[in-house]
Formats: sequence, structure tokens, C-alpha cells
Amino acid sequence: MSPALPPPPQALLKPLARLLRPLVRLLIRSGVTFPVLTDLLRGLYVDVAARDLLPDPKAQTDSRISLLTGVHRKEIRRLRTEAPEAGGIPAVVTLGSQIIARWLGAPPYADADGPLPLPRTARTAGEASFEGLVESVTKDVRARSVLDDWIGQEIVSLDPEGRVQLSRAAFIPRPGGEEQLFYFARNLHDHIAAAAANVATDGPAPFFDRSMHYDRLRPETVTQLEATARGSAQQLLTDVNRIALAMAEADDKAAGTSTPLRRINLGVYVYVEDDPIDKETAP
Repeated sequence: MSPALPPPPQALLKPLARLLRPLVRLLIRSGVTFPVLTDLLRGLYVDVAARDLLPDPKAQTDSRISLLTGVHRKEIRRLRTEAPEAGGIPAVVTLGSQIIARWLGAPPYADADGPLPLPRTARTAGEASFEGLVESVTKDVRARSVLDDWIGQEIVSLDPEGRVQLSRAAFIPRPGGEEQLFYFARNLHDHIAAAAANVATDGPAPFFDRSMHYDRLRPETVTQLEATARGSAQQLLTDVNRIALAMAEADDKAAGTSTPLRRINLGVYVYVEDDPIDKETAP
């Protein structure tokens, strides 16, 4: 599969304006002003040009980067001397997602119907428990601490028998929290990266990117379709997670090979809004 010529600038501007509109709305509401965004974009232009488009260090000159990006060489020198921001996955994301993923797909914590309610501690030898679930992921954090935190966030609840049950809140990070913002960045990054690769590739699209869309529907119809889509999407993610978890454990046992490691991200979204009235076609 060979790279194709990317779309010309003018062809990208109209879809880019639509793509960025909801993001700009969020930025304004969050107090991120245009000058702040400009500084961020200037630094990103320089970093992407140097890291992604000029992999040969000898070609990463200020003049070459300036030619590619339109950023003045003086600004490029300043930006390249600044320390990059720390990245990485927040600990709350790593620990929580690993525990929930195991609970959703790994026996004896789940069966074909999904996660099982778990006693806090094992009452008999070999019995699955919430404590055992947490310890299967980490021994650095006490299961009681995780339980208390998750009860407070309504990620789990206790049934009449005192067993720990995973709730729907487990799939929905706290609004505005560190975990939600991490997934906000990663999921949109990966979707845009896949779509951009498909646009800029000659031949079959390298990534699966499909959607179903209808307009001019009654609100009641959309409500029913949204509920169906949510249920089907959650089932898809649960099923694939169960398969991926088993494969990941097999890969861990085969660790130490020289095969390059890769990552995969499967995302599903549903969006609903009022259909704008087309004055030329409306009855």
C-alpha cells in the first residue's frame, strides 16, 4: 500500500472547519482563548514536522521546518529549546481500566453473560472475590481502598448479600476528570489518525471507519435507535474485550521475543442532534 498525494489545502479547509467546530466550542466554554490555542498549534506544527515528516535528524534544520510549516525560524529555535510536556497514561486510567477489563472478560470473574457479582473476600479456597480481582492486577493498592473509592464514584455497588457488583458507571468516567480527559484525547486522536490515513493512502483504506446515519426522523424514532445502538455497541465492546484479554495474557506469557509491539483501539460512538431545516426542501 503506497502513500498517495494528500488532498490540496483548499479541499481540506471546508471539512476542517466542520471537524474543529465542536472542539472550538469546547475550548471557548473552557476558557481556552485563541492566543493560547495559537501557541499550542505553533508548537505542534514544529514538533510534527520534525518528528513525523523529517525522520532523518540531518534534515531537521530550522530552515527546512520553517519551509514546511510557515513558522518563523526564530520561533522554531525557541520552541525546540523548550522542554516537552510530560506524557504517559495517568495511573488512575491504567489501574482502573485493567481491573474492569479483567472483571468483564476473565473467568472466574465473568461468564458468558458478563461480570459476576463478587464477595469482598474469598470465603473458600479458590473462590473468586473482589480482593482477588484487584490483586490479580496489582498488589501495590489495597482492594479495600479501591472498593471504597469505586463505591463513592458509583462504579460498583453492594447487593443485598454484600457482594460487589459492577455498575454502568464503570463505563462512564467522571465528567471533566483526569480519566475522561485522557480518553477524550486518545479516542479522538485515534479516530482522526485512522481517517487521515485513509484519506492520504492510495488504494484500499488501511483502517476500518464506517458509520450509519439517518436524518429527518421523529424524536421518538431517534430515541429508540439510540437505545438499540448503545446496547449493541456495549455488547460488541464486551465481546471483543473478552477475546482481547485472553490474547493479551497469551502474549504476556510469550514476552521476550523481538517482535515489535503494537496497540489497538476499538471505539464506537453515537451522536444525536436536531436536524437543521432545509428551507429549499422543507414542506
